[in-house]
Amino acid sequence: MTVNEKFGAIRKGLLEFLILKVIDADKVYVADMLRKLAATEFATQEGTLYPLLSRLRREGLVDYEWQESETGPPRKYYKLTASGRSQLAELVDYWHAINKTIEGLGK
Repeated sequence: MTVNEKFGAIRKGLLEFLILKVIDADKVYVADMLRKLAATEFATQEGTLYPLLSRLRREGLVDYEWQESETGPPRKYYKLTASGRSQLAELVDYWHAINKTIEGLGK
């Protein structure tokens, strides 16, 4: 089993965290999210991203607004809700704690 296979579940679990971070930076369109992730180990497809965004919206962490596009039909631009910002802050704190634990175990 390769390292990529061993860490596949971790990457999948981190995708929600990363999407919240991407959306927190600015209102963002799905194609922009995919583009930001494409150059990383977290590259994904629309078929993965849309269900995740739907779940995050049902959980009240993200919302969207329609904006007219100069190049086609209106687009959904996602943004974090107050609950989403709170969830992201908790995830960031947890991420720092995990990193500290991992680094401490190696000493």
